[in-house]
Amino acid sequence: MLNHVLRIALFGAGAIGLAACTTPAGLQHNTAATAAADPKLAKIGQIVVVYMENRSFDHLFGTFPGADGIANGRSPDTTTQTGPDGKPYAMLPAVALDKGGLDQRFKGDIANAPFHMEPSVSLGDKTASPVHAFWTHKRQINDGKNDRFVVEGNTGALPMGYFDGSKLKLWALAQRYTLADRFFQSAYGGSFLNHMWLTCACTPVFPNAPKSIVAQDERGTGHKKGEEAEVTQDGYAVNTMQGPLLFDPTKKQTFLPPQTMPTIGDRLTDKGISWVYYADGYDIAVASTKSGKKADDFSYHHQPFTYFKRFIDSPQQRATHLKDRSDMIADVQAGKLPPVSFYKPMGKKNMHPGMDKSSVAAGDDEGVAIINAIMEGPQWKDTVIIVTTDENGGFWDHVAPPKGDRFGPATRIPALVISPFSEGGHIDHTEYETVSILKFIEERHGLAPLSERDARANSLAKALKL
Repeated sequence: MLNHVLRIALFGAGAIGLAACTTPAGLQHNTAATAAADPKLAKIGQIVVVYMENRSFDHLFGTFPGADGIANGRSPDTTTQTGPDGKPYAMLPAVALDKGGLDQRFKGDIANAPFHMEPSVSLGDKTASPVHAFWTHKRQINDGKNDRFVVEGNTGALPMGYFDGSKLKLWALAQRYTLADRFFQSAYGGSFLNHMWLTCACTPVFPNAPKSIVAQDERGTGHKKGEEAEVTQDGYAVNTMQGPLLFDPTKKQTFLPPQTMPTIGDRLTDKGISWVYYADGYDIAVASTKSGKKADDFSYHHQPFTYFKRFIDSPQQRATHLKDRSDMIADVQAGKLPPVSFYKPMGKKNMHPGMDKSSVAAGDDEGVAIINAIMEGPQWKDTVIIVTTDENGGFWDHVAPPKGDRFGPATRIPALVISPFSEGGHIDHTEYETVSILKFIEERHGLAPLSERDARANSLAKALKL
């Protein structure tokens, strides 16, 4: 079944000719880096990225002492939400469920301001999942006013809700290590696109996409009522799509053509530096795609390298670089973590709202379980762990994103840097974005940047004491 679908996906894809990201002058996309590694970073043995889901900074860390949090965003200019007529709501609309109806746990009127989620719901409770799509997100941010998160959403007042994050284990780690409070997701919208930006600092392309998935206008209107299109009018894939290698076989879908832009994995491999993308449930998902059964609780579009031709074409490349959570734990315990690795928890353990058994607390437990395993392992003394979310999940944040390009950056998200080199309970106010992680890896290993965005970004190395 897989081979049949793969042939369909590859047929007619042709060369990917669009400029998905702009290469800095003098760089070649398909060559290994010639840049020199930063000697100050030579003592770093391993960089590990723990990539959680769908929470904004204010939503989880908005009350963190000393951080640029909700207390700094209580002026009408940054908190007031405007309604369909463009005027401020008198009161926010009731909290709604994304599948219809109201969330009866939230009682009484809600003022037009950020509100405390507890005691209506706790960190361990499931909530609805606010809309988080490319064009909608742009409208929600509204040129930095951040005043359209409710009216452009699907869950009433929910995007304005925040938790007391002080009960989180990650909060305690932020107090001990470093919390970055000016870290922005690199792209507007959801997980698919932001995983791509973590991988290639670029937006995937789909030239000559079927009209059924192409935007009808500049607002991204799709052909299905109430849904956005997957592809822009000029051929960029910005909303969730499946790839031909790893996908839910129970769904009828159009596959994104194999992408050929360079990834951070290519840069590392071409320079002989080992790396792995570990994903919880990966082995089961591979088997399910082949068997025609859906893997429960697995998000196929969270596996960015499976969209790229290098991995579609090569079983050896997949076996070397794409592995399961069990492989990561074995590598951690054996002291065999590679110089660069990524870890992606499955749905119920990655903080994604709206999924069965998923909650902030469940994601907190999983993230800290991985961190503790590394801390207890033989490589901790020279390891840097970066914990962040892929995107805001439709939740509001008061800080206007920095000016960028048509794809981002977008809403501020939490980011922690946990390492023997970041101890001391520091709050880093440096402006970062998702590709600042790539910039850090590039500086450590002497790799050429992948696009202008990571070339210009501040490196997360600034958060370290070296």
